[in-house]
Amino acid sequence: MADNYIVASCKAWHKTGFNELSKQEKGRWHWVESPDELLQSVNQTSGLRYIFFLHWNWHVPVEIWSRFECVCFHMTDVPYGRGGSPLQNLIVAGHKNTKLSALQMVHEMDAGPVYVKRELPLDGRAEEIYIRAGQLSFDIIRWITRTEPEAVPQEGDAVIFKRRKPEQSMLPSMGYLEALYDHIRMLDAPTYPLAFIQHGDFQLELSNAQLFEDEIVAKVVIRKKSV
Repeated sequence: MADNYIVASCKAWHKTGFNELSKQEKGRWHWVESPDELLQSVNQTSGLRYIFFLHWNWHVPVEIWSRFECVCFHMTDVPYGRGGSPLQNLIVAGHKNTKLSALQMVHEMDAGPVYVKRELPLDGRAEEIYIRAGQLSFDIIRWITRTEPEAVPQEGDAVIFKRRKPEQSMLPSMGYLEALYDHIRMLDAPTYPLAFIQHGDFQLELSNAQLFEDEIVAKVVIRKKSV
């Protein structure tokens, strides 16, 4: 019987890569995008070899990751940068490049042994970086299913990132143009709180920023502030 694989993601930009993967690679591939779909797929799938978590906003029950080999992806060179909002925290810290780490899921977040790390540049809008990371993730998935590598424990002291809060998307009032540009682009992705300015009853949301020598040009959407 062919191996079965589950790919889990709550981000729509991963679906195209999954469709290509399922057509090109051996085995039977299952796509899930919610905890209910994940549980249903796990219960209905026999011969389950790997579950790959590309971008997942929910806790994965111990009953799943302890029974099956679960692979998650994290956008840092772990153990540096474990925790939330890795892309934004990396850019705020001044990083121009990072590594996409494929980890075996364990109880502690982002602390599992590493299958592989691949270079990932951090230029462009957040959405572009996430799409780039997704494409790289699917390359890694192909490699893992073909080679079935042994994951290696992380080494070194952990540096923990804190998950950003929506209010941190407010545009800074001081600083350099380059930092302002980074602030706008690192938040520029669907379902994320865009960089914004509050003016009276209105909220101005910024996206699609371009940095020139002495100015930033960006798209602005004006909304009535929510109460």
